[in-house]
Amino acid sequence: MRTIEHWIGGKATPGSSTRTAPVFNPATGEQQADVVLASQRDVADAVSAADAAFEEWSQTSLSKRTKVLFAFRELVNRQADELAGLIVDEHGKVFSDALGEVQRGLEVVEFACGIPTLLKGDYSDQVSAGVDTFSFREALGVVAGITPFNFPAMVPMWMYPVAIACGNTFVLKPSERDPSASL
Repeated sequence: MRTIEHWIGGKATPGSSTRTAPVFNPATGEQQADVVLASQRDVADAVSAADAAFEEWSQTSLSKRTKVLFAFRELVNRQADELAGLIVDEHGKVFSDALGEVQRGLEVVEFACGIPTLLKGDYSDQVSAGVDTFSFREALGVVAGITPFNFPAMVPMWMYPVAIACGNTFVLKPSERDPSASL
């Protein structure tokens, strides 16, 4: 039986926990996989890896971040049918609905590809006598998302593309019922 592991620090890992949960195919009622449930240490490892990556990623130029997002967009476009198939297998949606979910998630990825224009700061001189104002945008750090089972691809794609486009790193806790699409 297939085991769905964590993805931490750029690679699959079983983590330190021995606890698992079954992942069922709702159409057949058959168990198709086990998903490894995270321990506190696994969560700490994921946050630590994201924190370590943040230092470099937050200083990566907007043009390089945008290139990563465009490459991700193309990857999701190429794999849309496969992602929709994972949603069908684990969530039980019909294929057309699952494919629509992937497409709606891609809309946010595409928005994030154009985010550099929204990350510009502002400068106004002489807003008052001898007073200039300015603003700038900067990354916050490690961002986390906990997503529900009902939209296993779309809801995560509403979160992490914008977070990483803005220079943050991201830790995702998907639903244990249908984790493969978000992985």
